[in-house]
Amino acid sequence: MMKAMAGPKLLVVHTSSNKALNGMAPASPMPFHVWSRCMWLVVFLALFTCVSLLTVFSTARASGGVAYQAAAPFTVTAAGAAEAGLPRYVFDALVHYAAAAGNSSSSMPEPDVRAIASVLRRRAPCNLLVFGLGAETPLWRALNHGGRTVFLDENPYYVVHLEGKHPGLEAYDVAYATAVRELPDLLDAARAARAAECRPVQNLLFSECRLAINDLPNQLYDVAWDVILVDGPRGFTQGSPGRMSAIYSAAVMARTKGTETEVMVHDYEREVERACGREFLCDENRVTATSTPSLGHFLVRGGAAVNREAFCGPPAAQKSKST
Repeated sequence: MMKAMAGPKLLVVHTSSNKALNGMAPASPMPFHVWSRCMWLVVFLALFTCVSLLTVFSTARASGGVAYQAAAPFTVTAAGAAEAGLPRYVFDALVHYAAAAGNSSSSMPEPDVRAIASVLRRRAPCNLLVFGLGAETPLWRALNHGGRTVFLDENPYYVVHLEGKHPGLEAYDVAYATAVRELPDLLDAARAARAAECRPVQNLLFSECRLAINDLPNQLYDVAWDVILVDGPRGFTQGSPGRMSAIYSAAVMARTKGTETEVMVHDYEREVERACGREFLCDENRVTATSTPSLGHFLVRGGAAVNREAFCGPPAAQKSKST
């Protein structure tokens, strides 16, 4: 008979993997497809978070740049003028298609379109003032890309119509108090009052000359216009406003604020345009190379050397020296 072993006894209990634990089914390993979906979800959320953060930072940076540009004054330096203007091939394409449309009665003849475009090619981007709205309005605005283009028209309803059709268009209506049939009287009055009201250099805003346009927004009188195109108002009949005031005001603006202003008058074959062009813009200032039978092109100089007593001819000081 064997003797019983002395000391404590150890009882080891093994749980079976096939039995329930505390009445619950044993945890089974996660299937591979469920684990894969979870991983993809985590990756997607991480990517979405990164993209959202980048979008927020980019938007904030762009908003800051726009705010800076809005606050900065509009200036075009000589070095940046070429970059600010249209590329040459775009400029040429616009002129080509506009000139091709010049056969219609409502469009400007092709030689005139090309002559005006050649001036804008040299001067744009610049300060461009256009008397008259018409079929070429989008063209002049596009060719002066990067500059400031302002339109003046006698018809306030047409101004509102084109402003809605071309967002961002800067246009103002002008009330003309003249008529084509008054041309001789207006020229005589301007010559008689030249020493006082109708001076070649003056502030048109306060002018008492009958030909002066003084109801424009005040800030337009302070602009040194590089190019002025007179293609309005109407002048077909004796009762039409005619372009006497537009040509006179353009001549004063060029001499008062400008240094070298290119003034172009369309429909130059008509009596009003030709008479006022010679009276206020002067034959000695005419640029024959870019003039046509129906377009008068003048280079009007302002500054210290301008003649303040008369529109045409040298200043009185130069006359005395020559004699």
